[in-house]
Amino acid sequence: MNASTAQMNPNKALWEKGDFTKLAQTMRESGEALVAKIGVTKDMNVLDLGCGDGTTALPEAELGANVLGVDIASNLVEAGNIRAKEAGLTNLRFQEGDAINLVDLKDQSFDLVVSVFGAMFAPKPFEVAREMVRVTRTGGRIVMGNWIPGDPTLVAQILKISSAYTPAPPEGFISPMLWGVEEHVTDRFGKTGIAKENISFLKDTFTFNAPYSPSAFVAVFRNYYGPTMNAFEAAEKNGKTAALQSELEDLFNRQNKSANNDTTSIPATFLRVTVKV
Repeated sequence: MNASTAQMNPNKALWEKGDFTKLAQTMRESGEALVAKIGVTKDMNVLDLGCGDGTTALPEAELGANVLGVDIASNLVEAGNIRAKEAGLTNLRFQEGDAINLVDLKDQSFDLVVSVFGAMFAPKPFEVAREMVRVTRTGGRIVMGNWIPGDPTLVAQILKISSAYTPAPPEGFISPMLWGVEEHVTDRFGKTGIAKENISFLKDTFTFNAPYSPSAFVAVFRNYYGPTMNAFEAAEKNGKTAALQSELEDLFNRQNKSANNDTTSIPATFLRVTVKV
């Protein structure tokens, strides 16, 4: 990727910066559990948007759906296609794409559009809502999983702590966390013509399970998760690396539900959004 591409789409640079697959490995069980709850059936056409390396896309395909995974990060698309091949899933493929402009995808071509902690990070939320509705057939559904601002559980707190160490965002920046606020979600889909009564919400839980300590899990976020990587780079310039490290380790240790300190199990609350198109 050249410099001009990075300038054109800062999100691409953010998610290609680290290696989200390292984090995704701790999310597999919850990905499967979520997919089991959202009504995926055999031969259904599913778009998994902001799919990473397939934490929900693989389980969707394993249930017999025809799944297209779309992500902005080329390294995650490549990793997803490798996982699909290794699993022998011919009904699953991954390609690069941008949630704010799904230029390659036709109107009404999917029965179900899923985006779990993916499309929420795209910079233009109204365009994201419009594109998700556009590619969903009439009578189909959209399911999103979005982190909730100010929530006391893990990811919302990681992002809150990280933002305190990073420079102020550019003018006009819209926080991705607003996808975790019901009124904003209703407004965004409402602008596409979706009636309020066709949008439903519930709070759900995603659990991160790792076969290593909470401190080692902090290191995974520090080394491989774009937003945390940026926070550490900024903290280093300001001589605040130790403070950031300490704050995150305290958070992870406090929220770890594992019976022993050599493994990590941390639940995180999110907003599950279902839209009937």
